[in-house]
Amino acid sequence: MPLETHLMIPPTRLFLHYLDRLEALLQRVADFDGDVAGKRLHPDMAPLLQQARTAIGFTLRTSCPLAGREIVSFADGELTLPSVQSELAATVRYLSEIPDADFGRIDALDVHTTAGFAELDLSGWDYYLMYAVPNFFFHYSMVYAIARQAGVPVGKADFDGYHRYPPGFSFARQA
Repeated sequence: MPLETHLMIPPTRLFLHYLDRLEALLQRVADFDGDVAGKRLHPDMAPLLQQARTAIGFTLRTSCPLAGREIVSFADGELTLPSVQSELAATVRYLSEIPDADFGRIDALDVHTTAGFAELDLSGWDYYLMYAVPNFFFHYSMVYAIARQAGVPVGKADFDGYHRYPPGFSFARQA
């Protein structure tokens, strides 16, 4: 059995954890100021909601082909906080139903995809680890960064769900 098989975390396990974090970030945005959802880090970058939608889409663009399924989407065409939250909930339900065993053929897969205007043909592992996961985290990080830049009270614990800091802690005061 190849080494990768022993080290593999099924895509759904990784993505479900961070989709839960994305759900919490979007709720923090809604509770703070829903207008933050339309903000951007830079004028030529997508706004927070589009970054969230793209991150959500990457979980399906990754998990479906690696599980031998057609890629699905739960986007409804609207770009509102409630529509993206609904898309996120439907995606979580769908991914939760894919058995880990469905990812057992990643070693044998070749995935054809596009990256911007580039056509890519990647092995299953390269597609998962070298392309899809970094792209998911890029867009997920943009949601966090836009929210943080807009003043939404979020920190590293909100991003990964693991870190904990005492009330009032600040890295700026520690330097």
